[in-house]
Amino acid sequence: MYLEDKTGISAKVSFLGFRVLTCLALLTVPAFAQAPASSSPAASSHPAEKATLIERSIDLASKGRCEEALPLLKKLAPGVKEKQVKYRALMATVRCAMNRGENQTTAIALFDLKRDYPKDPEVLYMTSQFFLGIAESASQELAAVAPNSYQTRELEAETLESQGKWKEAAEIYRKILEEHPKLRGIHYRLGRAALSQPEFPSADEDARKEFEQELAIDPVNAAAEFWLGEIARREGQWEDAIAHFASAAKLDSNFGDALLSLGTSLNSAKRFDEAIPPLEQYVKRAPEALAGHYQLGIAYARTGRKEDSAREIALHQKLLEKSQAAANARTNATPH
Repeated sequence: MYLEDKTGISAKVSFLGFRVLTCLALLTVPAFAQAPASSSPAASSHPAEKATLIERSIDLASKGRCEEALPLLKKLAPGVKEKQVKYRALMATVRCAMNRGENQTTAIALFDLKRDYPKDPEVLYMTSQFFLGIAESASQELAAVAPNSYQTRELEAETLESQGKWKEAAEIYRKILEEHPKLRGIHYRLGRAALSQPEFPSADEDARKEFEQELAIDPVNAAAEFWLGEIARREGQWEDAIAHFASAAKLDSNFGDALLSLGTSLNSAKRFDEAIPPLEQYVKRAPEALAGHYQLGIAYARTGRKEDSAREIALHQKLLEKSQAAANARTNATPH
């Protein structure tokens, strides 16, 4: 089940890395877009001359002559129309910018690559390596300039989370709250820590209290609302679950899991008509998600929409077979 996967709350990606990526996405001003019109030959060339210049800049980059290549790439790469040439130009920009320590230029080029080539393995790899490097550098600087700050201790706790040391992380969070009782996000992380230790009989209740305290401090924390809904769902408290999932989806319009959980809970409460809109939104956002098509198929079937139901169940079956085939391929490719 999709929800079973979420309750493990495995920290596969550095929380700090996520913060750095988010901040850069929000705060970085695209230098390419900002640059004023240039009277240089690179800016005023005819298409054939531009094509020659972009190939020359890519060639210079491949030879390690980034000091010459990078100014040309920064001016020309964003305007390239041919997809393969643009890919090569942006990749050359990333490599040269990283080589010269131009982090803003690197980030902009990576965002362009991620937008235009979202599933390219090399793009994903280079993006992860760059932002993990930024995160590591920022964490080291934080520890150096403010070793006793709550931010440094919070980062220490997040590192413990990534290692599965939830009890140790929770101890640090509690100490932070003793000094900063109104700090946003800490009660939420304590709630996550509680859910990640299901061996304790009071885990769900402890988590519920933490998420409620988080919402008292930060009423727009959609994730806290979501997990309150998840706890209610586990207990079969469908009306409470629906209310929390609906609130999470309202607070964060991009919260796909909240839409899926809302639709699933509405189905469980036999409110099938109401389940259809959030489930339709979810499958539109995540067309290859098994659970969404399955739950939408149920909602359609129970409201008399037989053809729509058959279509969704068929999609679910097709995606299931595709998933199983991929899993078998991975198993067969693994050395024994």
